[in-house]
Amino acid sequence: MSNIRHTPTAPTRAKVLSAGERIDAHRHDDHQIVYAGSGVLAVTTDAGTWFAPGNRAIWVPAGTAHAHRAHGHLDLYLVGLPADDNPLGLDAPTVLAVGPLLRELILAYTRDPDDDSPERRRLLAVLRDQLRASPQQPLRLPTPTDPRLAAVCALVHADPADPRTLAALGAATGVGERTLSRLFRHEFGMTFPQWRTQSRLYHALRLLAEDTPVTTVAHRCGWSSASAFIDVFRRSFGYTPGTHNRRA
Repeated sequence: MSNIRHTPTAPTRAKVLSAGERIDAHRHDDHQIVYAGSGVLAVTTDAGTWFAPGNRAIWVPAGTAHAHRAHGHLDLYLVGLPADDNPLGLDAPTVLAVGPLLRELILAYTRDPDDDSPERRRLLAVLRDQLRASPQQPLRLPTPTDPRLAAVCALVHADPADPRTLAALGAATGVGERTLSRLFRHEFGMTFPQWRTQSRLYHALRLLAEDTPVTTVAHRCGWSSASAFIDVFRRSFGYTPGTHNRRA
């Protein structure tokens, strides 16, 4: 990232972004919780892209240079926490599950950022407790550093429905399957099929945010059938793609 803006205090507020709108790369001296009440949010750093639909939030640690992008109409809720207040003990961006109570706490806390009443401070204390209890979710697309790995990832991102095996993708880029398999495990900590599923889910969320029909999303993202896509989506997010926008 270049031309990174420095905003010392991470704001606490609600903000609306239109589909495709971006917030350019910036960093805070504070931690920040970023939650999408509707649409799909993508947070990108040099290390990768974290993505979250309406039942996920993204923890962005203090000092992390990051950019936002909205997929679909995005109701964005931001909660800033001082650098010495890290209820999660995390030093890297992380996707967190957001249950009904945590969702309402985030919405209520961001409603009046200038309120410094004892009631709002108690609200923050409960919000922090709920954050600590929130399961972490592996919804991340790491950025490859090895050019051989980057070439294969670019092919898959360009066409999520590409059915080629790792061996075939390696042949297209001049790299052996064993080398690529080792690179996926070494750089990403996952196998190629695991990474491709993450990539396809990211593209699927983006299409769903644009109100693309479920069957069309399944076809464009490489699943053999709509039912296969629905099964993977439900296991990843806890609900079906057909209810995605209604939940948001």
